[in-house]
Amino acid sequence: MISAILLAAGQSTRVPETNKLLIKYKKKLLINHILGELIKSKINKIFIVLGHEYFKVKKFCLKNKKINFVVNKNFKRGISSSIKSGLKKIKESDEGFLIVQSDMPFIKSSHINKIFNSIKKNKKLVHVLKYKKQIGNPIGFNISVVKKFTKIKGDVGAKYMVKRLKKETNFIPVNSDKLFKDFDRLTDFRL
Repeated sequence: MISAILLAAGQSTRVPETNKLLIKYKKKLLINHILGELIKSKINKIFIVLGHEYFKVKKFCLKNKKINFVVNKNFKRGISSSIKSGLKKIKESDEGFLIVQSDMPFIKSSHINKIFNSIKKNKKLVHVLKYKKQIGNPIGFNISVVKKFTKIKGDVGAKYMVKRLKKETNFIPVNSDKLFKDFDRLTDFRL
């Protein structure tokens, strides 16, 4: 079993007066771009970690039997608290997991499946997409990495593990860095 932890607990501080995950981009709410691709992918379970405005975000998320919701009451402590909340749902018997950002509308199920297949076939600890010298989210991990996440704090995310475990990382080539684009400001929605 390989699950995805979808991080959707942030406060969208750079988008004033609204939750960016609930803004439409190309006729679809931002969060539902990545969620739809996760549903289509080979991923077995999706754990959506909610925090800021969790009730509102949950209400507008796509529905599917793969989806499970987790509420991170400590979301103000940074991204690491959401990762830890999601990891509590991962079983030791699983093969691995992906950590996925919810504000990345250009990630497709084919990218997610590349990471999924890499976890299945490659014994490395970390599985990451790479374009030239740039790496991006989502990032996949072998189940044995779960314990290493217990020490992270604040706004430390999955890329930190790539740096720490570079020799144990399988870099998966992709043909564009556009898919690494995350939406942080209202101007991003005009792309």
